[in-house]
Amino acid sequence: MYHISEKSTEEIREAMGKEKDVKAYKRLQAVALRGEGKKNGEIGKITGFHEDMVGRFAKAYIEEGIKGLIEDGRKGGNNRNMSDEEAEEFLKRFKEEAEKGEIITVEQIAVAYDEATGKERDSRSTVYNFLHKNKWRLVTPRPKHPEKASDEEIEASKKR
Repeated sequence: MYHISEKSTEEIREAMGKEKDVKAYKRLQAVALRGEGKKNGEIGKITGFHEDMVGRFAKAYIEEGIKGLIEDGRKGGNNRNMSDEEAEEFLKRFKEEAEKGEIITVEQIAVAYDEATGKERDSRSTVYNFLHKNKWRLVTPRPKHPEKASDEEIEASKKR
């Protein structure tokens, strides 16, 4: 159980007054309420956080101070390595090859993707997600034509 002193609570309330980010404000509020003696369950009902998160925020405050609450350390949701325009230009080469009837594999695209981004991808899923986002789909050649005559029919037609 992490104890938040009265002096710390005042410091947190002061930081809340200056904070413009709503999420950071709510994290500060949760820890301030904890310092005022409220239980995690009560704080959760007030702030909308799960009571376990309130404990994590208190721990972050004890270990890192107000900075630990304002900067939550998560990355943004946009982890793209290319802008939409760069992706379109990158895929242009492969589109031209495909339109000529050439078969393009994900491995070919993955190698070029690594070169273009300057990063080595962790798995193929990075490239699959990139292709999906850019509305590319998997198209494979059929092993045989669906209306092809059977071998017996072909042989029979030759004997006539």
